[in-house]
Amino acid sequence: MPRLAYLGPEGTFTEEALRLLDPTAERLPCATVSAALNAARAGEADGAVVPLENSIEGAITTTLDEFAWGEPLLITAELLLPVQFSLLARPDTEIPHIKRVYTHPAAITQCRAFLARELPDAVVVAAPSTAAAAQEVSLPGSPYDAAIAARIAGEHYGLVELATDIGDRSDTVTRFVRVSRPGRLPEPTGSDRTTLVVFLADDHPGALLEMLTEFSVRGVNLTRIESRPTGDGIGRYFFHFDFEGHVADARVGEAISGLHRICGEVRFLGSYPRADGIAPQIKRGTADAEFAEAGEWLARIRAGQV
Repeated sequence: MPRLAYLGPEGTFTEEALRLLDPTAERLPCATVSAALNAARAGEADGAVVPLENSIEGAITTTLDEFAWGEPLLITAELLLPVQFSLLARPDTEIPHIKRVYTHPAAITQCRAFLARELPDAVVVAAPSTAAAAQEVSLPGSPYDAAIAARIAGEHYGLVELATDIGDRSDTVTRFVRVSRPGRLPEPTGSDRTTLVVFLADDHPGALLEMLTEFSVRGVNLTRIESRPTGDGIGRYFFHFDFEGHVADARVGEAISGLHRICGEVRFLGSYPRADGIAPQIKRGTADAEFAEAGEWLARIRAGQV
């Protein structure tokens, strides 16, 4: 039975994602995303489950930076989890009496309309996680009257649900990934995603275009691109790419090889099945068989057979 680290404490959306990805796994709650990933790196866990991006807030920058700078890890699976926030409080609490609310910054942003409408005078304080907020509210003498968290957090900590599905949008989804130490990759399924971190060799006009061209000319469709500061000064960035296909696909392998030739560093973060099951549309001339035929044709030319 694998042991998986995750952003805790008990009752986070990440725990819910972990349960869906691997119901039999032993769960190791950690205080931060960094701590969960470091537990996997150190061998304290067989892997970790962390959030990567949200359909409203975009990328989880802590996760992106950990993948870029920490010891290498590989993504082996992903999950798209619908996110529904609830207003949780101790028994006998009523909404008009709530003066201080505790929750994660992402929940604050995603529940703005509810807070403005129902709790316009309440002070909202940022917590390390939604579950940590629920845990704090459950304690006797807590300075907070309510938490915004997942319903599962209320069940864990004995809180009652005063309002449900309070997010500004009902279709919010968070993408979670399971990671492990480098090892054997998942086999291609025909509906896969590959993730890279890419550092420029130097800053020059057209540098980003050069990287994008490596994908474009091989018919590789990007599903996400993010820039993050390197920390070496204003205007210096590295890039995260998600794109369709598996590293075993000829077009993907060729694109990654091309990036390796022109970039300062390319960190491969894995090829794994897509959670949505969408298969890529293969552009004419970029199927594996077409790459193989072109290679054989070139070999005949080099051998003087054409």
